[in-house]
Amino acid sequence: MENALARYEDHVRGAFAEMQCNSSAVGGNDVGRQLPASGPALTAYLAASDIAVADLGEYHGRRLRLLDLMRNPRTRTTKTFPSLLIVARAAEHVRRTGERVMIVTPSSGNKATALRDAVLTAHRTGLATPDELSIMVVVPAASRGKMWASPLDEDDAARHANPVAVYPGADTDRVKALARSMVDRCAADLSEKHGVRLWYTLDLANYRVADTVRALVEHDHLPAAEARLHVHAVSSAFGLLGHDLGVRRLAAAGHTPTPPRYLLVQHLDTADMVLSLRFGSTAREAMPAYRFDAATGHYHQDDDPHFPAVTASVTENLDPTFYTRNPATSPEMNALIGKQGGDGIVVSRYECLHRYPVLREMLAPTGYVLPAEPADLREWSLVMALTGILNAIDRDLVREPDVLVHGSGSYGVADFTPIPAEHAHTATDVDDLAAIAYAALEREAVR
Repeated sequence: MENALARYEDHVRGAFAEMQCNSSAVGGNDVGRQLPASGPALTAYLAASDIAVADLGEYHGRRLRLLDLMRNPRTRTTKTFPSLLIVARAAEHVRRTGERVMIVTPSSGNKATALRDAVLTAHRTGLATPDELSIMVVVPAASRGKMWASPLDEDDAARHANPVAVYPGADTDRVKALARSMVDRCAADLSEKHGVRLWYTLDLANYRVADTVRALVEHDHLPAAEARLHVHAVSSAFGLLGHDLGVRRLAAAGHTPTPPRYLLVQHLDTADMVLSLRFGSTAREAMPAYRFDAATGHYHQDDDPHFPAVTASVTENLDPTFYTRNPATSPEMNALIGKQGGDGIVVSRYECLHRYPVLREMLAPTGYVLPAEPADLREWSLVMALTGILNAIDRDLVREPDVLVHGSGSYGVADFTPIPAEHAHTATDVDDLAAIAYAALEREAVR
């Protein structure tokens, strides 16, 4: 579906109106939940929000389909959808108040790329000027290679106004606490000195509304199913929670959607949502005991089908996209799956590579082409999700005959240019982040 956010604009506005949330910014500096007025400018701005549904054929009696959320060629991930709405709200705040906004977000890479793309699109479509709206992102060092280069870092002025900060520490999830602490400390002072509102965006409400359109596309473009399993490679499962909200809104509008069942797919480094779902705790002691095989150089287990049978490492980081530990969303997802059905499964790189040739053939008719060489893949979400569902079917963990795989991200080396290392700032602590933010805004003040 071309421009899904524009197609469902009335629904999105209604969802925002219904959301009864606390401020999504730190220190009470929320920019509100108003979108710009309907019209050609907003439609052009939302143009990257395409969605497609594709048939992946049958596998052991199950009908597999793909919900393709990766159609923005400047991001190749589903983060495009919430990013467009977040930035649109910021632009409308600027228009209503005359107050400048700097968005501040931690990210494992994809969200930072998508938000930067949305800010650039807002500049180009006239929703806001570069002097009115900017962005600062904070990513762990492991994710710097996933940050897409952008016109926001092509010239000196844009690069300094929209800084990329890289945290070099081993605890990748710490970027969230650092970014929030910086905003907490500096928001009031920067507002007073420069008339700029810092807006920290890591709030579930910022993502849930955008992801409701998944349920509307499913309702409008897929046949009704007695039982449908939704498969998603997840870090915090924001996308599935948004889908669930969309289903509930459809029910409230008089439709009768089948309650969705969800399969969570994770990797070994951060398997917290699957651990929580299966055992009620994220303690890794609940994982099966692996045996090292010197002949193969791999670890093996056959006690629990929800975890990899073979892996090169029991703490393997398959993709730094998935970096969240102890996600606050686990209790809600556990309750949903407990009530409606579903499961969780963890995959390894070994298993993904084993499936890779089959997945390339499976995806080819959809028009999406995985790189011929797995080493050229830089975003593993789609491959993880597909590997997860095929493993789950083979291990008799799936009963549903109808499966919808949420294609949340996939790109390779040919799809983007990483942001040059010299265009990023190193930030080891809150003081470093604060200095970067002040330098960016002070530079803007004298332009």
